[in-house]
Amino acid sequence: MAEATEPPFRPREKLLEKQRYFQNVHKHTYLKGPFDKITSVAIPAALAGTALFLIGRGIYNMSHGIGKKE
Repeated sequence: MAEATEPPFRPREKLLEKQRYFQNVHKHTYLKGPFDKITSVAIPAALAGTALFLIGRGIYNMSHGIGKKE
């Protein structure tokens, strides 16, 4: 039975180039990629901001008796 070899996803030179780039960047591990600021900073900040707004609105509504069901 002949063993089939699968071609690599990307050329070896590109892989080595990416490895060199990521090993030389002196940032936190979770901020090394080009879009990591979006996924590691912006999205959690937006979620936290939205949650704080909704909590504040709920407290305001409860303290003023707004939106009660009969």
